[in-house]
Amino acid sequence: MGLSYCAAVRQGTDKWNQHYHDTEYGFPLESDDELFERLMLEINQAGLSWLTILKKREGFQRAYDGFSIAKVAAYGDDDRARLLADASIIRNRLKVNAAIENAKRIQGMGSFRSFLDDHHPRDRAAWCKLFKQTFLFTGGEIVNEFLVSTGYLPGAHDPDCPVFHQVNDLRSGLRQSR
Repeated sequence: MGLSYCAAVRQGTDKWNQHYHDTEYGFPLESDDELFERLMLEINQAGLSWLTILKKREGFQRAYDGFSIAKVAAYGDDDRARLLADASIIRNRLKVNAAIENAKRIQGMGSFRSFLDDHHPRDRAAWCKLFKQTFLFTGGEIVNEFLVSTGYLPGAHDPDCPVFHQVNDLRSGLRQSR
């Protein structure tokens, strides 16, 4: 078994993973657009390193209109062609199509956060089944990382990680308010 994300970040020197680990990973997200962004970043990471995605994050945000679900759901063929030609993002037809279709599906459910909250808590297998039935390009590892990174599944941080208690306190507060 490899190093945990916490251990890898402590050993590494790159600023992107360090910042993401310390300020975002495992922290609950409030807005549907933020949740959509995280899902799309996880989908785009498939087959690539997370560092690649973090380095391209600004390009993704620009290319996908700040991950506005309403805007991405309205994308047509011209937008699809624009995205596939944009070197600042991952130019993979399946991933681009998944972003557009998943935005439409989220828009149809009313609220992504409410959808997640309504199905919380679940175990990993149940979440994976639900995502497979609901979204495109959401295999087990993508779903797991999305849910861990947004606080819907535990395990983002090692117990000896300085961020562990901060994230757990936030998760506990959310469980009480849900």
